Amino acid sequence: MDKNIKKRLISWAIPLAVGILATLLSGGMDTYRVINQPPLSPPGWVFPVVWTVLYVLMGEAAYRVLTSGADKEQIKDALTAYGVQLILNFLWPLFFFGGRMYLTAFIILVTLWIAILVTTRRFSKIDETAGDLLLPYLLWVTFAGYLNFGVFLLN
Repeated sequence: MDKNIKKRLISWAIPLAVGILATLLSGGMDTYRVINQPPLSPPGWVFPVVWTVLYVLMGEAAYRVLTSGADKEQIKDALTAYGVQLILNFLWPLFFFGGRMYLTAFIILVTLWIAILVTTRRFSKIDETAGDLLLPYLLWVTFAGYLNFGVFLLN
């Protein structure tokens, strides 16, 4: 298999694995079905579809940075920010779905939003398309923040 194809597949697999593991450990959508939800809350089936697309976009963005040929220190800084946001992405469902700690989850989500913004900026400096690929993720997490805060208020 071509070396770059392996790197691309691994880059895609990492965020997908983070999402799958977080879903398994948090109980996934079981909580979503029983909580009071704010207006504009989508049906439960939307989340795995959207997150799968977002994880692939994240992986592609990371792949573009990794294979960009940019300065190694710049790549390291960008991928470190990426790793931080992946950790926060992993933690959020554990607190929201698993622990039903909605305010703590919201704080994590706000921190995640900031980490995504930092990652997007660092990625954009290396590869503009890589940064652009993270914009849907940033928008979705913004919407998730509205939903999370609404759930906090209603539950």
